[in-house]
Amino acid sequence: MLKIIVKKQKIIAVVGPTSSGKSALAIKIAKAVDGEVISVDSRQVYRGLTTGTGKVTKSEMANVPHHLLDVASPSKVFTVSDFVRLGKKAITDIESRGKVPILCGGTGLYLDSLLGKISIPEVPPNQELRKKLESKSLPELFALVLKLDPERAETIDKHNPMRLIRAIEIAKALGKVPARRADADLPYHVLTIGILWSDVQLQKRIHDRLLSRFKSGMITEVKKLHREGLSWKRMEALGLEYRYISRYLLNIISKAEMIDQLKREIVRYAKRQYTWFKRDKEIIWLAPNKLQSATSLTKKFLQ
Repeated sequence: MLKIIVKKQKIIAVVGPTSSGKSALAIKIAKAVDGEVISVDSRQVYRGLTTGTGKVTKSEMANVPHHLLDVASPSKVFTVSDFVRLGKKAITDIESRGKVPILCGGTGLYLDSLLGKISIPEVPPNQELRKKLESKSLPELFALVLKLDPERAETIDKHNPMRLIRAIEIAKALGKVPARRADADLPYHVLTIGILWSDVQLQKRIHDRLLSRFKSGMITEVKKLHREGLSWKRMEALGLEYRYISRYLLNIISKAEMIDQLKREIVRYAKRQYTWFKRDKEIIWLAPNKLQSATSLTKKFLQ
């Protein structure tokens, strides 16, 4: 029997936690292999969420085209399905022009869904269940996720009621989030490079970057978003910077409390990101002093 071998599209992915330097590395690789970057970030898709999400600036892009930034209204929920649809379209577009697609970001669920490593749960909204869950507190919702799907509980934002309720909805319908697929079954041939910092180094980078973004007008950005119609409730759901700055502007917490709580939550978020990515045994992790090898690894892979 004749076996047909299908040549898979080659894709580069650069992953790691927040503040690890993913964008700079992805741009460096893109310039070396004539690539274009596709952002894999659940909040950078939103227009106006710029300083708060650490979105790469035009000058930092160094003339490397970037995709999936500023493609959605912050007042509307952008789903994993939306990302996969636009992500596949971007990959096809980049490859049609003979360029190399380089996925770059820290939203593991989006990345794995786009690459086909996990399937997107086709679970319709259960309005009756949602109504019942909306009356529960955040600790109660998280306890339910922990009971129903312990693996998902390791990486979920326990302060985001929308995500907690959706996780419960999926778990009750399917038992748990669908298992990962083996790389041999994927539609793409992927080289994934991860940036691995020590805990102490990463926490310092998170602290320095946070203060830098405050100096760059992060509070002003949140005020502007609210003035233009984005509700405080929606800001809370957008998480991290938008959640804690909103609480500060509403006089719920002081400025010092905002900075302290936000730093701690970003560190926790970074740990959840590492937890997600470290389940993927195919990722090549590079320490900061070894990042220069990323370009040669990429060129060898593309050959």
